[in-house]
Amino acid sequence: MRFCKLCVVVVMVMVMATAGMAVAGTLADVKAKGFIQAGVNGDLFGFGKPDEKGVWRGLDVDTARAVAAAVFGDASKVKFTPLTAKTRFTALQSGEIDVLTRNCTQTLGRDTALGLDFCQVNYYDGQGFLVPKKLGVKSAKELDGATVCVLPGTTTELNLADYFRANNMKMKPVVIENTAELARAFFAGRCDVLTSDASQLASTRSVAPNPKDYIVLPEIISKEPLAPAVRHGDNQWKDIVNYSVLVMINAEEMGITSKNVDKMLESKDPKIQRFLGVSPGNGKALGLDEKFAYNIIKQVGNYGEVFERNVGVNTQLGIERGLNALWTNGGLMYSPPFK
Repeated sequence: MRFCKLCVVVVMVMVMATAGMAVAGTLADVKAKGFIQAGVNGDLFGFGKPDEKGVWRGLDVDTARAVAAAVFGDASKVKFTPLTAKTRFTALQSGEIDVLTRNCTQTLGRDTALGLDFCQVNYYDGQGFLVPKKLGVKSAKELDGATVCVLPGTTTELNLADYFRANNMKMKPVVIENTAELARAFFAGRCDVLTSDASQLASTRSVAPNPKDYIVLPEIISKEPLAPAVRHGDNQWKDIVNYSVLVMINAEEMGITSKNVDKMLESKDPKIQRFLGVSPGNGKALGLDEKFAYNIIKQVGNYGEVFERNVGVNTQLGIERGLNALWTNGGLMYSPPFK
């Protein structure tokens, strides 16, 4: 009897250990296959969408490339899986993708109930409303009785219902799963209003037949910290994705860019030496090459470069840095020390 009890304990320990190994092997898995599989939007200009030549572009795309540069020393070693709002979490949970970089809002419910972990925020956003100018609406408080285009399975859907209920207004949702189809429905007049994160509204308006015919109303009705996500339980992989984003933020803080990073290798500043791997330690701590931060900056850029290249004021979207400025410039972007 004692022997049987001991067997049960041993088997349970082995099962638990095996399960832990299975969960915690993302780095080994991606190295074995030679690339990272990243889940992205696929239809969101400025964040995740192929260009006319089929090359993936966007802030979230560059976030995935930063992880590839950290792991392989090569930002091109990443493949992209376009996902809808409804399928994105299932794809991550099932192992179809290694990391989700698809404008996902971190929430308590998602952190605790979906078996995933969020990493460093790569874009601070908030939900707004896009309307045709001809509607004559100047405020979201004037939308009582409106039909509203919205994506299902998103924080947007719940925020919309909460906002209208809190303001004693009625609305009729028009729910369409695909981002591109939702935009087409809005431009075709199937709904009065399109609601989503302000960044997505800017992206949608930029591809309108005539962008000047549409305005984003002034109200921002929610907090939407958008961040990459990984499966729960693999602490090493979470650290790698987390610090891949933080590398770009810290590089901007330190004035290191893709253009001057080679010169910065010669710096005598011990903080820069540690950060760029001239002085070893950070890479080993993550299970990466000591030059992982250098590779990210050289091949992808610092956060400011990534932001301005994809969504900044000189792009089709024309978005100001706002909350996504460095903390030294009144924003929320802040990196812990690399030591």
